[in-house]
Amino acid sequence: MKKLEARPASKPSGKRLRNLVAELQELEAKLRQGGGPEKTERQHKQGKLTARERIGLLFDKAEYSQEIGLLVAYDQYDGAAPAAGVVTTIGRVNGREVVVVANDATVKAGSWWPETIKKILRAQEVAMRSHVPIIYLVDSAGVNLPYQGGVFPGQYGAARIFYYNSIMRRYLKIPQISAVMGPCIAGGAYLPALSDIIVMVEGTSFMGLGGANLVKGATGQTIDNEALGGARTHNAVSGVAHYRVENDDACVAKIREFVSELPVKPPSAVSITESVEAARPAANLYDVRAMLDCILDGGHLDEFQADYAKEVITGHARVRGIHVGVIANNRGMFREAAGGAPKFGGIIYTDSAEKVAYFIENCNRHKTPLLFIQDVSGFMVGSEAEHSGIIRAGARFVEAMATAIVPKIVLTINHASGAGYYAMAGQGFDPDFIFSWPTGRMGVMEGDSAVQAVFGTELDKLRLEGKEESPELNAEMERVRETYERELDAKYAAARGFVDAVIIPENTRDALELALRVGLNYDGPHLGPFVLPPSLV
Repeated sequence: MKKLEARPASKPSGKRLRNLVAELQELEAKLRQGGGPEKTERQHKQGKLTARERIGLLFDKAEYSQEIGLLVAYDQYDGAAPAAGVVTTIGRVNGREVVVVANDATVKAGSWWPETIKKILRAQEVAMRSHVPIIYLVDSAGVNLPYQGGVFPGQYGAARIFYYNSIMRRYLKIPQISAVMGPCIAGGAYLPALSDIIVMVEGTSFMGLGGANLVKGATGQTIDNEALGGARTHNAVSGVAHYRVENDDACVAKIREFVSELPVKPPSAVSITESVEAARPAANLYDVRAMLDCILDGGHLDEFQADYAKEVITGHARVRGIHVGVIANNRGMFREAAGGAPKFGGIIYTDSAEKVAYFIENCNRHKTPLLFIQDVSGFMVGSEAEHSGIIRAGARFVEAMATAIVPKIVLTINHASGAGYYAMAGQGFDPDFIFSWPTGRMGVMEGDSAVQAVFGTELDKLRLEGKEESPELNAEMERVRETYERELDAKYAAARGFVDAVIIPENTRDALELALRVGLNYDGPHLGPFVLPPSLV
């Protein structure tokens, strides 16, 4: 098993990438239809726009935006929960980076699945970590009751949304703008109530702890929803809402006005110059240096310790003018100047771990954001590696990465395996954003390695006895291999929220630039979901 983990991984073909990109784009196009044309038409007949139509009006025209969690739950619930019924995305409004959470009422009336909660919390964490405004476009029937067990209770159940609302409002001072553009029922009503501003749309919005039917059943009182909790009621009677507008278009325009009135975001300490085009357009590239030519301005990398521990590339560069520290796994075979056994690229050795730890600490001191480009099969194993102190060096690498307080962006281009995935800023270490190309593969090990780990002893015994594997054993090994192949797929990771988005190579510079600019809204520590002001700790 260990030897298999340390082998250099094969590089996927250009044809495979093209096929994966086409497959991804087809899936995304389907998911963006939400509940489908009939549900969209029903929304229009109610005088409402769909979630994505609202976002399209809200964001600045011709500016790149990045949806987060589009693939979440796509392979669950028999396909009945595209994007888990909520659109979470980052983009620009009047040039200002914002986070948007928009219920998709074409999917089960915008009700909350367990994965809906996960997506909303992720969006709030993006806003809290980078101190960017967050906008809620509310159009939801509330909890999807058959799945309430995964929505209501627990530390990361729906209550966590309101906890984050409160922390943002009281301590972090992050602008929260809510637009009630449809139903907003029960506990969900606390989301706008804990925002700075509430806008309601005349005739289509409702906000209340219980709807008219529940009120009648609980109290015997007969009242319609409009009188109970419509836009006029909450603006003229209860005073809960702050603005009343005539339709969705007017509501979006009002939100854009609010954003334009926000205080100017503080200047960034990070060096930002005029953007320079990449050295070459994105193509079917798997050599990491050629890939860097497609991502970095002018393809220029001021490489740090270029002659040392070549299996990991470190250096300073710019992405659309933004200064970043780059850490990239480098596939291939390398011989050290001092001699010794060759090294496999994509494997982390003792000296490469020390090199990266030192580089991260330098970037952290200088407030330089970090860009991790993952193609890692794990740490080296064996007597030579252990005797060189790889455990201690690996721990230093992990600690330097985990405690760095600068924005961290991750792009998985191929393998992200074992503890190497952790060290290269895996999701458990709260990177600001984690993206994957369609070729990304996340798991403890590859399918062949897993087969060797599970069946190796049995196979060795059969060989010693001069016997062949039985058809049943071969079938079981193939089943294990296929399970690993399925679960290693980037779409599988995205469906479970392990990556924020699967992006195609052509969009990589756009996605990285937007993620970096979101992160640079806040010059303080990027550590965990949020950092409280020093006066409170």
